[in-house]
Amino acid sequence: MRPRGVRSFALELARGPGDAYRGGERLCGRVLLEAAAPLRVLALEVAARGGAVTHWLEGRSVGVNAVSSDYAAAETYLRRRQLLLRGTGETTTLPPGRHEFPFSFQLPPTLVTSFEGKHGSVRYCIKATLHRPWVPARRTRKVFTVIEPVDINTPALLAPQAGAREKIARSWYSNRGLVSLSAKIDRKGYTPGEVIPVFAEIDNGSTRPVLPRAAVVQTQTFMARGARKQKRAVVASLSGEPVGPGRRALWQGRALRIPPVGPSILHCRVLHVDYALKVCVDIPGSSKLLLELPLVIGTIPLHPFGSRSSSVGSHASFLMDWGLGVLPERPEAPPEYSEVVPDEQVAAMEQSLLPLLQDPDVSMEGPFFAYIQEFRYRPPPLYSEEDPNPPSEARRPRCMTC
Repeated sequence: MRPRGVRSFALELARGPGDAYRGGERLCGRVLLEAAAPLRVLALEVAARGGAVTHWLEGRSVGVNAVSSDYAAAETYLRRRQLLLRGTGETTTLPPGRHEFPFSFQLPPTLVTSFEGKHGSVRYCIKATLHRPWVPARRTRKVFTVIEPVDINTPALLAPQAGAREKIARSWYSNRGLVSLSAKIDRKGYTPGEVIPVFAEIDNGSTRPVLPRAAVVQTQTFMARGARKQKRAVVASLSGEPVGPGRRALWQGRALRIPPVGPSILHCRVLHVDYALKVCVDIPGSSKLLLELPLVIGTIPLHPFGSRSSSVGSHASFLMDWGLGVLPERPEAPPEYSEVVPDEQVAAMEQSLLPLLQDPDVSMEGPFFAYIQEFRYRPPPLYSEEDPNPPSEARRPRCMTC
């Protein structure tokens, strides 16, 4: 049953439900109150709260009894409070109708991205409370999302990641050969929607075919009272072709696209969200050969110009290490004119041109010299992708076979 006199009581944020906030921004909105009759109010307050919590149970047996251990931890990031109608001990009477009470909070400069997991979460909400005399308090709340920016345009996240592992395939205490795996990616930081080019080399020295695979794995780590609880999930994967006995396979940038996932959470005391690229080789009759390369999923994508040189440089060295490309040599400077044309030939050319200039029958007003003067004294033409003087149909060049 609704309290008498209050027809509606709600919260409204300035941004839509799909928009997110970040640290340092202002959280603005308004409280909407509609009274059906004159309303006596003691106070109206708005509070913003945010933090991370973890909780799980672990059971163990003590003799014939089962004992459960409770693990819980919490961390607060946001705690703000604002009085819209001050409670001075005296009541304020609001007339019937619709009333709006705006509010504004300054968010802390650093927050943790909103997250929902099996054993923990990071949540932010804003709550409004209406206090009236002799009536239970009326409350309403609204949840908002925070996404803390993670910039991958840093030297640590632009550095290539590489590793190598090997394993002796065994079956019934007998060795069947050595299987080796090496993999590399061009950088550590990526954003959702990007493609990870995976470079790998699989050398199968065993007597049975092996199957290489790669996957992006999300690891959620929950912490409380010195204990840890982890949950892993595969968010993207690919499989290669089987590698026969005594054969070698090479992945030259196999594409693995990152789906829409949440960013990495690395600066929280009670929970972490990490990502890794796992490249493994399934060996029949033996445990798999696994290689793990760390990843960081960010929110700010790679700059097209600012980090292009470092990215291209690391990619070039990356290809050189794997023998997949050759850097072009630095071009030599063009030779001097005197090195190509000897002085005797230059003098002979000047003597051959002198009689032509002294001939009275040759006029400087001819089309040949007019073209030379026009080219020499006029500024160079502007560059254009299209020819400003296209050939007409009458002067179209003839085909050599016509």
